[in-house]
Amino acid sequence: MSLESIASIANVSMVDPAFGSMAAAQQQAGFSQMVSKGLGEVNQKLLSTQTDLQQLAVGDVQNLHQVMINLEEARMSFQLLMQVRNRVLEAYQDVMKMSV
Repeated sequence: MSLESIASIANVSMVDPAFGSMAAAQQQAGFSQMVSKGLGEVNQKLLSTQTDLQQLAVGDVQNLHQVMINLEEARMSFQLLMQVRNRVLEAYQDVMKMSV
């Protein structure tokens, strides 16, 4: 056992209860930031794919394979986003059905 692990245990035992609630708020903010970042990335992929498709329609595309790969990546990321949303909604509905 190292001194660092002992020091971290000592720090945990001295945690203020108010600090614990502040840590929970930071975790919630971290989760909301993570969700916002994920939504932004999916949106960015969809917008870049839309631009690629417009260039394809005009005939201004140098690499058709890369356009199709980008299109498929955007489609898969959107499907993943929808599946995560569906699972979160199902979990929320299950929690709301529970009796207290």
